[in-house]
Amino acid sequence: MTAQLHDRRDATATYDALLAKVRYEGAYPTRERAEEVTLQVLGALGRQLTGDERVDLAARLPLPAALEFTGQVPATAQSTGWGFVKDLAHRTGTSPAVARWNTGTVFKVIADLAGPDLVDRILDQLPEGYALLFGRPELRPRRRPEPQAA
Repeated sequence: MTAQLHDRRDATATYDALLAKVRYEGAYPTRERAEEVTLQVLGALGRQLTGDERVDLAARLPLPAALEFTGQVPATAQSTGWGFVKDLAHRTGTSPAVARWNTGTVFKVIADLAGPDLVDRILDQLPEGYALLFGRPELRPRRRPEPQAA
């Protein structure tokens, strides 16, 4: 029982640290606002990612963040980076500029947690426009679907 309590305290501290970093990076006025933004963006990302990248990112997130992220059913079609921002703005009742700020803030913190190799894999899976949201230049040519034989 003591080990379970210790693990739970560590997870809470990690979640608190995540929110503190988001709050600092995004200049949010309260922890509650940072938490709201973090969960909104992670939920939206959870609708975009599938496969090993989804599992690996969830494993690096603190439990409350991982639950929000993995609690979303992936969409049948992925959005571009701009589509992601517009959808987030619509779902949260904010402007695209605010949604872009929130996304960039959370993605920067998540990228630090995930590490560059996992972020590369995530970007390889997502359509164009996400590299900029993760604070990276969009330098790589995007994979194009292979033409289907008629």
